[in-house]
Amino acid sequence: MTTTDTASLLSVAAEAALAVPGVAGLQPRLVHRLAAAAAPTHPVTTLHPAPPEAGIRADRAPDGSGWHIEVRCVLAESHRALDTARHVHDRVRTAVISHLATHGVAEPVTTTVTVTRIFSRHGTAKTL
Repeated sequence: MTTTDTASLLSVAAEAALAVPGVAGLQPRLVHRLAAAAAPTHPVTTLHPAPPEAGIRADRAPDGSGWHIEVRCVLAESHRALDTARHVHDRVRTAVISHLATHGVAEPVTTTVTVTRIFSRHGTAKTL
């Protein structure tokens, strides 16, 4: 896949993860948070948080035989974390495999889901 295809793969994975009930958002990886912190603060940049794809990482397997997708998500307190993480795992994996198949690629996909925070109803976050 090309770089453009990897971007569409990230988009598909982010869309699938965000569609799961109980997912409040995706947590940008450290590299995205550092880049945002180093950027000059302008009203335009503060209105637009990191794109959802920043919470997804897609890497080729070391031997080039498939993809590894990492999802970092923030969950709502009203949902069971384990059940929601499993649902995210299954939905993202299925969406990525389907996306690859529509482009004529049949490769294995492994998926890892990390719950980074759980938001309570009172607007506070529990960091894990």
